[in-house]
Amino acid sequence: MRVLNRTVYVGPSLYAHFPVIKLELDLGELETWPTGRLGSDFIDGLVAALPTLAEHGCSYREPGGFIRRMREGEGTWLGHVLEHVAIELQNIAGEDVTFGKTRSVADGRSGVYNVVYEYAQNEEGIAAGDLALRLLCSLLPADLCPVGSVPDDWEWDAARDDFIRYAQRRALGPSTASLVRAAEERGIPWLRLNQQSLLQLGHGKYQQRIQATVSGRTPYIAVELASDKEETNKILGALGLPVPRQELVNEQTDALKAARKLGGPVVLKPYNGNHGRGITINVIEDDDIRAGYQAALEHSSSVIVETFVPGDDHRLLVINGELIAATRRTPGHVIGDGKQTVSELVEIVNQDPRRGVGHEKVLTRLELDAQAALMLERVGYTADSVPKEGEIVPLRSTANLSTGGTATDVTDIIHPDNRDMAVRAVRAIGLDIGGVDFISPNIAESYKSIGGAICEVNAAPGFRMHVAPSEGTPRDAAGPVIDMLFPTGTPSRVPIAAITGTNGKTTTARMLAHIAKMGGYTPGLTTTDGVYIDGQRTVEGDMTGPVSTRMVLSDPQIDLAVLEIARGGLVRAGMGVPEVDVGAVINVQSDHLGLKGIDTLEQLAEVKRVVVEVARECAVLNADDPNVLKMSAYTDAKTICYVTMNPSHTLVREHIRAGGRACALEAGINGHMITLYDKGSHIPLLWTHLIPATLEGRALHNVQNAMVAAAMGFSLGIKLDAIRQGLRTFDTSFFQAPGRMNVFNEHPFKVLMDYGHNAHAVAAMADLAQRLDTTGKRIVVVTAPGDRRDEDLHAIAQAVAGRFDHYICRRDDGLRGRDGDEVPRIMSKALQEAGVAADAITMIPDEQQAVDAALRMAQPGDLVLMFADALARTWKQITKFHVEGAPVSAPQRMEIPLPQLAQDETAFTAMEGVIRDGRGLRFEREIDD
Repeated sequence: MRVLNRTVYVGPSLYAHFPVIKLELDLGELETWPTGRLGSDFIDGLVAALPTLAEHGCSYREPGGFIRRMREGEGTWLGHVLEHVAIELQNIAGEDVTFGKTRSVADGRSGVYNVVYEYAQNEEGIAAGDLALRLLCSLLPADLCPVGSVPDDWEWDAARDDFIRYAQRRALGPSTASLVRAAEERGIPWLRLNQQSLLQLGHGKYQQRIQATVSGRTPYIAVELASDKEETNKILGALGLPVPRQELVNEQTDALKAARKLGGPVVLKPYNGNHGRGITINVIEDDDIRAGYQAALEHSSSVIVETFVPGDDHRLLVINGELIAATRRTPGHVIGDGKQTVSELVEIVNQDPRRGVGHEKVLTRLELDAQAALMLERVGYTADSVPKEGEIVPLRSTANLSTGGTATDVTDIIHPDNRDMAVRAVRAIGLDIGGVDFISPNIAESYKSIGGAICEVNAAPGFRMHVAPSEGTPRDAAGPVIDMLFPTGTPSRVPIAAITGTNGKTTTARMLAHIAKMGGYTPGLTTTDGVYIDGQRTVEGDMTGPVSTRMVLSDPQIDLAVLEIARGGLVRAGMGVPEVDVGAVINVQSDHLGLKGIDTLEQLAEVKRVVVEVARECAVLNADDPNVLKMSAYTDAKTICYVTMNPSHTLVREHIRAGGRACALEAGINGHMITLYDKGSHIPLLWTHLIPATLEGRALHNVQNAMVAAAMGFSLGIKLDAIRQGLRTFDTSFFQAPGRMNVFNEHPFKVLMDYGHNAHAVAAMADLAQRLDTTGKRIVVVTAPGDRRDEDLHAIAQAVAGRFDHYICRRDDGLRGRDGDEVPRIMSKALQEAGVAADAITMIPDEQQAVDAALRMAQPGDLVLMFADALARTWKQITKFHVEGAPVSAPQRMEIPLPQLAQDETAFTAMEGVIRDGRGLRFEREIDD
């Protein structure tokens, strides 16, 4: 039994709409050993290791169902068992995950399964799968246990506890997790920005950041003051608030002097410590003071000595000027029974199901460590001592929950004077979120009557004791923080549009971003050639996966996101956002088949369908593509908007008559009109010949792209005039849409460059080449990516066959597993099989040489169609090509306004002599050189 492959999906995918891990698991000979055959020894051992598996219902949907499934009949297979164990391991580490499913792989390999299970944190989920596999192997009979799968010194109990600690180091802490829950309850999206507790709440320009419980609004100086215990004491004392007297010391002898000066028992604590570390309380003897000084010195270079104030330790939580919760904290302790030793009493306390490792549960397990030994020594005990019945034996001097303390909610009984005192103290330090440590004999009585003192004011106070007290009413500590950061009516989300399809998604995404900009938005855009913020490329490369989505949504400038979603990103990692406002699928055509387990158009459609499955407001679907049309049955979006170029489309007509939304192409006396329908309204939008990207309506594929962009813009609430203006001003120049139908007219012949790399895209461009008027011959430079199937290469060749006068077959720079001239050889052969004469075909494997040959072959009036891979390089070749015999003209000056330039950094390609002046950027480009 071994894992062949592991895929981590960070968002919606083919398997779930939330994060999951998929393991491709090969059972090997264990395929013939289901749990029924492995028998009771295996099942009982598993249940003993993870008793909480008894809560899993599995297909029976009731507690005990999974164990019943393992025992009945032949039982179940180990892939299914691994799924449940991986889920339960995360549960015992404190995560709330439940989803899993295990299925045989689609290609029919015997004993190989896709094991899918939900995870909360990436590394924790991976570790859970690894530990689950090791646990199962350890329970197998020796002759079935894979060699090397379980180390000789491996012990389950230690491995389990190590995993819990590993998981908790990476999981969100209790306070941060409560903030996330409160945000989710209010529909506020969030992103984790590091491996600790830094969160972004909200998207784009609406975002707020918070780390632990320090918000982006918390003043830096307030945090510094709260960390300076001496200065805090002075500020509060100057306002007449109750504080103990204290001295700051840097030497042990000074600590002794300070204790004598203050008189009575004292407290020693680090100058800038936290979480109760290094604090020693209620000491009076010199030896104890020395020991306390050394303990504090481990956490700070300076030590505070202050008067000991008797009473209970309370934490008073103040948020945005209001006391939200009050908790009495009790240090970790045991209570004697006159029979058990301290060590045995600790074990009994730790059997409390509420106690766990670290922050795994509401309470933390007690530990008999050095600090516990010191506390026992003070009362003359050791771990083997037997305390008297009813005797309280403290094991900690401070009451922090993280060291085994308990918390009792006292919010309902706190005296108003004490409430006001806490609010004043936090306000005096300047914190928006603060925790006041207050010692009082009785929190229900005023400090003015019975005394008490503020020991500290804490920035980043923990919420665990308030949201999950040991006793008393849980309090919503996180909700007021979220309400402070996002008052009622404050936006937290930016509109998100996601676009997928085999072809046209990049152009459509660029069109939509341009429309949004015309509508006054600051769009963030992800595409196959980079990330763009407000039209400027900030990151170069194929950015159509979840990483780029995160980049855009994290940018504090954007107020609308346009996401191009490619098949590769969906298959490798899923989407980078759990839901979108508008999702669109343009088409599903044969491309990338045979890769990553996607072998058919139907399977490819299922992958791309994810985009509309997670659309909240509107799903935009190409009704002219049967595979896309079927997706209407799988979306929960409030509205479906169909796009059709067929004015007689029966289904769309009925949809419109029922008041549905649609975008249709209608014929008129002046050409073809893009028309919107919604709730019975008929909205003529724009003639296609007025859209530059359609080449006066001839480029039908861009007509369709413009329709999808218009439908999405309308569904996002962008004004009609902005949609019209966006389409009117968007063209397919290399600067606005590199590699998408770029036309160069400055040679005696016309050159058309495109990135088309599948049969559908190539056919669309070949069709356009036929529609464009030309007085000469037509030449095409054709290729295909090396990782496509032979049948895909044949389909591409057939898409151009018979439509051109000459064919140049080449390959890409990246061979992707093919031999040097294998791709052009296959395509040349396919062209000849399709009826192209051999003398009309030239094989030039190198892209640069093939481009140069095509340009040299072209004569005045010809049309050259280039299918390019290295876009910037090829465009530069085209624009800098010098036609032999043509005069060399002087450099011509052209001015490009900044908004157009900002569309793409590739505007800098083939431009030289950048001169900055007061109006913007002026470029000089040599037209003929």
